[in-house]
Amino acid sequence: MWFYYALLSALFAAFTAIFAKIGVSNVSSNLATGIRTIIILVLVWSIVFVQGEAKDIRSLSKLNIIFLVLSGVATGLSWLFYFKALQVGKVSQVAAVDKLSVAIAILLSVLFFKETLTLKTAIGALLIISGTILFAIK
Repeated sequence: MWFYYALLSALFAAFTAIFAKIGVSNVSSNLATGIRTIIILVLVWSIVFVQGEAKDIRSLSKLNIIFLVLSGVATGLSWLFYFKALQVGKVSQVAAVDKLSVAIAILLSVLFFKETLTLKTAIGALLIISGTILFAIK
């Protein structure tokens, strides 16, 4: 089931790039990110409340909160830089370079979670890195 969620994530990420490129034309990329963030905030909290998950907030540990805050900061910075990159660059190049995060996440998962780096995963990461370099070369 995780694979279907990941595919949907990729599909909506692609639409995000297309819609954002149009949305940041002649607008501050920071303002555009702020507007996007408000929409996400309303959408996600609506889902949390409709599904009755808001009560679970009391069960969060300090560690959960610390790392969710850090994740939020990282996401916010990612979005700010992504929107700025979309504003000045081509969608195809920006989106491709952004996916370098997959290779970085693979490396970090090995370092932090001791996940096994299989030959297949290593080759996949190297292909992503190689593709990113190809997109970056003018």
